[in-house]
Amino acid sequence: MSPALDERDRIRAAMDRILDGAHQASNGALTIVALAQEAGVPRNALTQRHLDLKNEFYERVKERGATSDAEARLRQTIVKLKKTIANKNTELDQLRADVPSLVRVINALTLENQELRGISRDTNRTSFP
Repeated sequence: MSPALDERDRIRAAMDRILDGAHQASNGALTIVALAQEAGVPRNALTQRHLDLKNEFYERVKERGATSDAEARLRQTIVKLKKTIANKNTELDQLRADVPSLVRVINALTLENQELRGISRDTNRTSFP
């Protein structure tokens, strides 16, 4: 048997094991990396030499209705990012609401400061009749 045929057979067998949940040499993830590990072939065997087997694997995963691990991780990341955005928007709304109050306080303190400086100047002056 030629190396390419043996490689194709190993990939198909690995595909069956992963999809049946009986992985032996990989983590059983529904990814090309796990498939290559399970088959004992380099990843580029699936991405360059045996594109049809790579596509077949993804089709079989899709038919089963299973989501790939990469997709599951991306969906979790999306959920986290949406929560982060919601929190940041809430924080931003609060900061925007605080600005007018802070401006009023600054203006009041500025006026008070000016008045106090005016008073202290007046008390330091001595007036002669």
